[in-house]
Amino acid sequence: MFQDKPRYINAGGKLIDLSVPRVMGILNITPDSFYSGSRYNSDSEILNAAADMLKDGADILDVGACSSRPGAKEITLEEEALLLLKAVKLIIREFPDAIISVDTFRADIAREAVVECGARIINDISGGEADKNMFKVVEKLNVPYILMHMKGDPRTMQNSPVYEDIVADILKWFGERIFRLNSVGVKDIIIDPGFGFGKTIEHNFELVRRLGDFSIAGLPLLAGLSRKSTIWKTLGITAGEALNGTTVLNTIALINGADILRVHDVKEAVQVVKLYEQIKFS
Repeated sequence: MFQDKPRYINAGGKLIDLSVPRVMGILNITPDSFYSGSRYNSDSEILNAAADMLKDGADILDVGACSSRPGAKEITLEEEALLLLKAVKLIIREFPDAIISVDTFRADIAREAVVECGARIINDISGGEADKNMFKVVEKLNVPYILMHMKGDPRTMQNSPVYEDIVADILKWFGERIFRLNSVGVKDIIIDPGFGFGKTIEHNFELVRRLGDFSIAGLPLLAGLSRKSTIWKTLGITAGEALNGTTVLNTIALINGADILRVHDVKEAVQVVKLYEQIKFS
């Protein structure tokens, strides 16, 4: 038999109870994010956004400074570090109890964000592929690690991605990396199938339909569907108009086993979780 999902993850000494789904709010410290409503550049914008998300019920704040939209231009390590580390310090100074996740694929930045700035979770869109030192950093720091699947990189990932069986292929990819992490003592791993990262619209809908299959890994599951092009291209609208579609897919993701929703719109996602819990336990 496969193991059950862990009920808690230990985020730098703070236990996050996953018996109830959790909401992760997105804070992009970059002018290049695909959704303009998630871009925060000045100190006041960053702090106001963090305050609003925490007030609305965010359990985790995910802070990133390097855009990963399809075709995005990669910024240098120095540029990302300057933006990201400053933002994490700023938020922690104002909200010392906040649980911060750093959205970076660079091991040196992840290490400094945790050790020097107070971040408690590493969110790596490359699953350790972009920086071969990332797994060593995760092992040493012993913080929760979000292992996301991406086919290719942001510059190339949407160039006709092909899978034999998308769920089986991603599960195999996860399995190899989970084994490597577990073998060096890393326990708090969260898996993210990477909606929109080297997947067509059809691939993304198949992942939503079959999300429950990822329970075989016995690990917490994150769903990042918020305002993705799968929604707005299907509906013939813009990313700015995709909140309703996001809510629909987030609801389906919860039904199919998601433990964490990564979202731009925290208040609405918290409402989804509350209603889901009422139905789930009624």
